[in-house]
Amino acid sequence: MTDIELRPFERKDFSRLIAWVKSPEFLLQWAGPIFDFPLDVIQLEIYLRGAEEEPPTRNIYKAIRPRDNAVIGHVELANIDRRNKSATLCRVLIGEPPLRGTGLGIEMVRRALDVGFSELGLHRIDLVVFDFNTAAIRCYERAGFMREGQLREARKIGGEYWTLNQMSILEQEWRIQQASSHGVRIR
Repeated sequence: MTDIELRPFERKDFSRLIAWVKSPEFLLQWAGPIFDFPLDVIQLEIYLRGAEEEPPTRNIYKAIRPRDNAVIGHVELANIDRRNKSATLCRVLIGEPPLRGTGLGIEMVRRALDVGFSELGLHRIDLVVFDFNTAAIRCYERAGFMREGQLREARKIGGEYWTLNQMSILEQEWRIQQASSHGVRIR
């Protein structure tokens, strides 16, 4: 298991994130429809405001690999609803292509779930992922997410429409998974 730390995303991280996003298709796949290509500082300033509200409606993180303090990714818990104890996991990205498929993504997702369930006291975390993004779907399933349904042809890019899969994990499911990975039985 690789250690990943999540630290708050800051203005000094803007240029790195902008450099990771190289096409309109990649931007839509990673961020959904909240940004326009090319990604720029003005859009990221607006994005960061949600994390600076009190209480924040989103927690935005950079993922750090502690052994060398390298920033390797980005992840967000958005739509934080304290009344219903829910949030959306989104904008999950391992930045450099050679690092993708190495297990860092699952560790980043698990760390974000830990923040959501242990630190924020959430009951439910959901996400949407494009149906063609099979690597991400496998990652989310390994982290304990279950498929709930589809949003057919929900996003338009160029002349085509992309379909989203809706997935979620509940606190109790996450706790059972945590206990089983540590050899503890839950009755």
